[in-house]
Amino acid sequence: MDGIGYGSEEAAMQAYLREGEKRALALGNRGPIRFTASGELHPDIVEAYWRCGFYVFEGVLKADELADIERDVKDILDRLPVERGAKVDAKGWPALASDCAAPTLLWSKPLGDPFGGTDLANGRHPVKMFEPQAAKDAPKEVVYLILGSLQFSEAALRVYGHPQLLAVAAAFNGPDFAPFNEALFIKEPGRGASVAWHQDGTTHWDSPEWDEGTHGFNFMAQLYGCTAANGVWVVPGSHKLGRIDIKAKVAAAGSERLPDAVPIIAAPGDVAITNRQSLHGSFANTSKDWRVTVNFGFHRRGSVLGVKAGGVHNKEAVYDADRIRERARLIGYAIDARRQRFPGETPYVYKPHLDEGLTYRWDTAAKAGIRDYNLLDLSI
Repeated sequence: MDGIGYGSEEAAMQAYLREGEKRALALGNRGPIRFTASGELHPDIVEAYWRCGFYVFEGVLKADELADIERDVKDILDRLPVERGAKVDAKGWPALASDCAAPTLLWSKPLGDPFGGTDLANGRHPVKMFEPQAAKDAPKEVVYLILGSLQFSEAALRVYGHPQLLAVAAAFNGPDFAPFNEALFIKEPGRGASVAWHQDGTTHWDSPEWDEGTHGFNFMAQLYGCTAANGVWVVPGSHKLGRIDIKAKVAAAGSERLPDAVPIIAAPGDVAITNRQSLHGSFANTSKDWRVTVNFGFHRRGSVLGVKAGGVHNKEAVYDADRIRERARLIGYAIDARRQRFPGETPYVYKPHLDEGLTYRWDTAAKAGIRDYNLLDLSI
């Protein structure tokens, strides 16, 4: 465990990390993906997820798949622009996403908090996190988040089509579950940005039909694992509380070290599922460990159909059946891409595609056709 960089607060931060890890490991919300003999998600998993607002599925991605992801991530990092706004990478070649119209690369000063205390993302990060001092040789800015990531990584696309994870999505959001968005979180050692405390979701907080699962969930697949120092922290049970006064909660705690929060502790290949309504955030990565997270989420179809966009990932759109179908083609491509790479698996059957007789083939034409697909993200 490491958190060097907090100055006079270092001892308190180290104690907080240790105690948080103990609380996390005592929750009883981790283990392999399990199904009953009838094919239902095991009730112990369902209970723990709804009790805590997150669950850590252990050992989901095996060594060969992790190696695929690592190769893609290294290629992506090599292709990043030399600086914000640049069109070329360090080799002088066209940089990753330089031809994209959709938002893709999010930048921060090393160990910074670019969203906290601002009006960005509908102001849902109201309190700024502590920003440790980065090393003198650190770059001016780093990329910490890559949106629309399935167009840049076939390995990430294949994770998106993982049959057990899609079965989990159906268990929590129904067999007609709808997509949300996908991203790569990059927490570089000594440079990775923090994400201020927040709750995801903007559209349904005041709905009379709101419940603890209305705004969906995110899967977070871990390439190298995550620790208390570099991982996401969650306040267990907060997904049930509605909109939380985050400023008041931080003020009551006396710092951004919320006393009831716990870190997501995961090994390489583990995949966490986290309720988007949970109060969650992460600290700047002052540790010596990388965190690379393949992030993707799903909604209940009833939460998005006929709903106006939440305005975080896109603006003003109303999500009709055609838009949901167009965005869900990525699920079809992912299932087929995974079938080609892992022919020994039984592919997932996505009910909306089955019902409509839709088939998707992952090939060169499909790859070219998903450029800027995240302009159709379903943000609520």
